[in-house]
Amino acid sequence: MPSRGRRVSWLGAVVCAAALAACDMPPPDDTGSAPTVGTAPNARPAERPAAAPVVTEESADLARYYRQVQADLLARGLLRTDGGGPDTPFTDTDLLRNFERIAFYDEYQRDGTLTPSDGRQGRLKRWETPVRMSVEFGASVDPAIRTTDRNEVILYARRLARLTGHPISVGSGPANFHVFVMGEDDRPALPGRIRQIAPRISDRALDIFRTLPRSIHCLVVALTDEAGGSSYTRAIALVRAEHPDLTRQSCYHEELAQGLGLANDSPFARPSIFNDDDEFALLTTHDEMLLTMLYDPRLRAGMSADEARPILRQIARELTGGES
Repeated sequence: MPSRGRRVSWLGAVVCAAALAACDMPPPDDTGSAPTVGTAPNARPAERPAAAPVVTEESADLARYYRQVQADLLARGLLRTDGGGPDTPFTDTDLLRNFERIAFYDEYQRDGTLTPSDGRQGRLKRWETPVRMSVEFGASVDPAIRTTDRNEVILYARRLARLTGHPISVGSGPANFHVFVMGEDDRPALPGRIRQIAPRISDRALDIFRTLPRSIHCLVVALTDEAGGSSYTRAIALVRAEHPDLTRQSCYHEELAQGLGLANDSPFARPSIFNDDDEFALLTTHDEMLLTMLYDPRLRAGMSADEARPILRQIARELTGGES
C-alpha cells in the first residue's frame, strides 16, 4: 500500500506533492519563488466538450488504481471526514507545536526538485495580496466532474476566506492561484499552459509536471516575486482527474490550504490533513485554527519562529481556551 504521498515546498519555489491526498509544491522561477477571504464571485460557466471525451487505457488504468487506493484506506478506517472529535483532543501547546512545524518548515528543498528538505527552519510564508483562484479542466475531464468540482472549489474558497479573514475568491477574472484538474491524457498540454502563467519558471520545475509518477496524487506550487521571499504572489495546483470523488476532494482541501502557506506536514498533527497518515481526508477543526493563526494580523510574512512564538502562543490560547 503506497504512503499517502510526498509533499514538497520550495520558497523561491515551494512545492508540495501528495501521493494520496494533496500537496503544496511551488516550482521555482528564475527569480526564486515559492508554492501550497472574501466571498467567491460567480464562477465561469463550466466548459462542456461537444462530445464525451475519449479516455485512453492509460488513464483508465490510473483511475482503477486510485479507486483501489481509496477503497483500501476506507476499509482501514482512514480518510475520515468528521473533522475530529472526542477521540482526537489537542491543547493550545499541541496547536502551537504543530503550527511551528507546519508553517516554518518545508518538506522539500526550494530548488525545484523533489529532494527532501534539509530540515532547516524557515520564515513565515503567506499571501499579502488578495487570492484570486481559477479552476481549469483538461479536455478529458467529464462535464459532471467539471460542474461539481468547480462548485466544490468555490465553497471551499469561501470557507478559507472566512477562516483567514483574507480575500480569497474564485471567478472569471485575472487569477493568481491556478487550480488545474487534469487527466493523464491532458498532461502533455500542461507545461505549456504553466509557462504562460509563469514565463520564468525553470525547466527543472516543469519536468515534475511532465513526468509526474502515480505515487504523487496532487501538488501545489507557490511562487514569490523574489528569491527567498516570504509573500506569495502566485500558485499553481494540479489535481488528477482520475481520483474518485473523496480523494479528489481531499486534494482540493489540502493543496489549496497548503498553497496559502501551510507547506509542511507533521506526524504529530492530529486531527489534521497535514499528516501523512491519511487519517483525515478533509480540513479539520485543528486545521481551521492553523489557518486562522497563519493570517492573524498580529503576524507578518517573513517573521522567524522565535519572533512569532509569543504571539502564536497567545493566539493558540485564545482559539482553544487553554492555558497549557
